[in-house]
Amino acid sequence: MEKEETALTATHSHPTHDNHPLSVLALGGVFEIGKNMYVIQYGDDMVVIDCGSKFPDESLLGIDLIIPDISFLLQHKSKVRALVITHGHEDHIGGIPYFLKQLNVPVYASRLTIGLIELKLKEHKLKKIQLHDISPDTELQLGMLAISFFRTNHSIPDCLGIVINTPAGRVVHTGDFKFDLSPANAQFPDIHKMARIGEEGVLVLLSESTNAERPGFTPSESLVGEKIMEAFQKARYRIFLSTFASNVNRLQQVIDAAVRTERKLALMGRSMINVVKVALDKGYLTMPEGMLIEAKEASGLPREKVAVLCTGSQGETMAALARLASGRNAYMTLQPEDTVILASSPIPGNERNVAAVLDQLYLQGARVIHGSGSATGMHVSGHGSQEELKLMLTLMKPTFFVPIHGEYRMLYQHQKLAESVGVMNENIYILRNGDILDVTPDSAIQVRKAAAGNTLVDGLGIGDVGNAVLRDRRHLAEDGILIVVVTLSSHDRTLLSGPDIITRGFVYAKESEALLGELNRKIREDVNQLLTIENQKWSVLKHQIRETCGKYILAQTRRRPMVLPVIIEV
Repeated sequence: MEKEETALTATHSHPTHDNHPLSVLALGGVFEIGKNMYVIQYGDDMVVIDCGSKFPDESLLGIDLIIPDISFLLQHKSKVRALVITHGHEDHIGGIPYFLKQLNVPVYASRLTIGLIELKLKEHKLKKIQLHDISPDTELQLGMLAISFFRTNHSIPDCLGIVINTPAGRVVHTGDFKFDLSPANAQFPDIHKMARIGEEGVLVLLSESTNAERPGFTPSESLVGEKIMEAFQKARYRIFLSTFASNVNRLQQVIDAAVRTERKLALMGRSMINVVKVALDKGYLTMPEGMLIEAKEASGLPREKVAVLCTGSQGETMAALARLASGRNAYMTLQPEDTVILASSPIPGNERNVAAVLDQLYLQGARVIHGSGSATGMHVSGHGSQEELKLMLTLMKPTFFVPIHGEYRMLYQHQKLAESVGVMNENIYILRNGDILDVTPDSAIQVRKAAAGNTLVDGLGIGDVGNAVLRDRRHLAEDGILIVVVTLSSHDRTLLSGPDIITRGFVYAKESEALLGELNRKIREDVNQLLTIENQKWSVLKHQIRETCGKYILAQTRRRPMVLPVIIEV
């Protein structure tokens, strides 16, 4: 894997295209949370910003991950100069290995983000990838696109906003941000630089919208550190704290609290172990030597001397916290009066899973602390609320504004916030994934579209599961399957044996003998009748078996199992 850690330039010579408008395109991240990917193009030069993933909902049976459809980029791959990453969260880097397998372009990211990307590339056994380390002071020249950066803060270190200077004007992408003026990691937002960028003129601003519905300011991460310290000091026995593994700032606050209360620290969950290792190696986490222990060692220590950082804050059934709650953890058993802290809030859609884990924790007798309210204060958002979004708009003073990173109601609310600080309504564009906004210094228009959508990852398969496969999976999940095996003679085309009926997920055969017996009789009659027709095609025979089974079963059970005829010729 190739890596550079210097200030960088990557120059490409191309003819000038002064008559080409500047184009802004979203391939993911609008009308949804996750899967962020945005494209800025001028002439023959494209820069891709972020390449995220999102997790499937319950309707996408068996799907592991959703990533952006990059067919548009593959059609124009000679124009793609680089992939630039704002920060290291999964919804911004989760799709990178799949992207690079098809489009191996240079990747520019901050130091911690590169460490997290390297983990993914190693897992996918990708080598010879061009990874370039950038900082807020880095300047790049990618064809006709001059790129610079500014520091923001978020719930992970090394977050960057991106400035793209083009002959048509300046485009700014904020990345994910909040204005935390007392950040836990001392990475202060560079408000002065943002103001200077705005004074010099911003043609198009792309700004995140996650908390556009929340009034006021988002509280500082340092407040969570105080609450964590307080909980550690009050805890009598072991402490299990679950949070997003990528929230490195919070991990450091947990380490500090463990040091203060003289506890050893164990890690549970693959992502937690990986992120902590990268953050320690890169210097983003510090802890005393000998403090970190293996999970299996923790069971041999006094309960009041152990703290555990674990995954599973979103109620994931296979994560460390759920295993603890249900007594399935191989190294440790939750005991009464152990303290469990969920330092997170449920992502929309995960509330039921989190509630189920909480119930199990309470049943185990644990002392549970969770929630972001004033009572516990164990979580604050990493995204700016309404006043911070308005502050960013005021600093940048854009001519045209594109709210990004959010579902439609968030984008809509962000539009209203922009209008309240003076951005004209006709200059605000809410894009759908695939919409291309063509911009000149004086105008913007959205009429063109690019191919966009979801690419589904299932095991090692990328994009090979489509609507037809998902429809079959839903069919199987809802009504089960019925397999009918018929054995025929190849000599005289007579029925030798069967039909043999095998069911899975439809009915229990031993308790449905009458139903299956009558079905067997009907299939045998139909098969024998069709076999009297000379040169009868097997496709007709299979179709008749499906018809017979489908009609009879629907009439008797009101169910529609998938019917799979199998004809064996001997």
